Amino acid sequence: MVSRPARYSSVQAISVAALFGGLICAACRPAAAQVFVVGEKTATADVSTEFRPTRIQLPTAPITERGRRDLVRNLQAEQGFAHRPLPLGETLTLLANGQLTPGGDTYKQMLYKKGQFAAPGERVAITAVSVKDDRIILDLNGGPHVKHRFLRHVEIGDTPLVPDDGAQVSGCRVTLLFEGGLPEVSAPEVKALLDPLIDFGVKSSVQAYADTLPAFLKDAIAHHDVLVGMNSKMVLAAMGAPLSKTRELVEGSQDTHYEEWIYGQVPQTVRFVRFQADRVTQVRIAALGQAIAVHDQDEMQGYFGEGDPSARREVAMGDVSPGSESSKPTILKPGEQAPGGEQRVKLPSPDLGPAVSDAPATGGGTVPAHPADSPADPAQLVGAL
Repeated sequence: MVSRPARYSSVQAISVAALFGGLICAACRPAAAQVFVVGEKTATADVSTEFRPTRIQLPTAPITERGRRDLVRNLQAEQGFAHRPLPLGETLTLLANGQLTPGGDTYKQMLYKKGQFAAPGERVAITAVSVKDDRIILDLNGGPHVKHRFLRHVEIGDTPLVPDDGAQVSGCRVTLLFEGGLPEVSAPEVKALLDPLIDFGVKSSVQAYADTLPAFLKDAIAHHDVLVGMNSKMVLAAMGAPLSKTRELVEGSQDTHYEEWIYGQVPQTVRFVRFQADRVTQVRIAALGQAIAVHDQDEMQGYFGEGDPSARREVAMGDVSPGSESSKPTILKPGEQAPGGEQRVKLPSPDLGPAVSDAPATGGGTVPAHPADSPADPAQLVGAL
């Protein structure tokens, strides 16, 4: 009985040794797994470097200060779709109606080293616009640099000047270069020059609305003209957002207002577009060295129908004419009377004196406790007290 457990223990020891031996032999065999190494040629094999320059007819006059502001206002926050993979954190230089730098194999190498932030067909947005003497600098999806990339490394008394929020580079920069200086180009012409990189062909809501208008309104919007009788949507399609707005009372009225949108700054031409009831009622054009031109006659050729557009008013259920008694604000329901009648506060009658107590007077008599029991003459009541 004593030798049997010893025999079983030796058998178990031999089995464990055989198991470990098998594992060691299996580890010594050559591995059957395969390793793939992706190089630059493999990673950029599907990237096309074909580039076709644009052929856009550009104006010859140099750009004005107003043209610079219009470019910034009309290009900021515009969105399009990438025509080719765009490198992350890099700067591309596109010559107007010319070639792209870098290009060819250098462009592929840039994508391989830096990566891409937008593949062909993905949406990109212009987040910053800077207009120089001979170029327009556009930052796409935040640009090639992180905001405060230098200040976040500066500390004052162990306190960082700008806290590091962990933001990373998320876009690139495109420099549109013009030989001989920047001409008087418009935002649509700049978008056409950027077509090899970005497709801005998708219509915005303002452009889609403008396409539904008659021919004479389309021409006015294309020439950035404001006609008397236009609504606010048409003016935004023609001129964009105004630089400032003012709101004033109509002369001789107590409750009718007009709103005036101001476009341009001196010494450039300044336009004052006056709205009333969402219709343009007056356009004043102040050009340098010329008399102010005033347009106040309807120019919509009957587009909105007959009648004065400024006199139109939308009437809702329960609406009343301004100035009437029923137009005053109240919390009472229709037909409900205020507590206490029309007079909200009860004032004491002039013939009633103040109430006095039942305590005996100093002279030994008693003073009536209720004002109704007091003498009718207030002078007698004062003498009794």
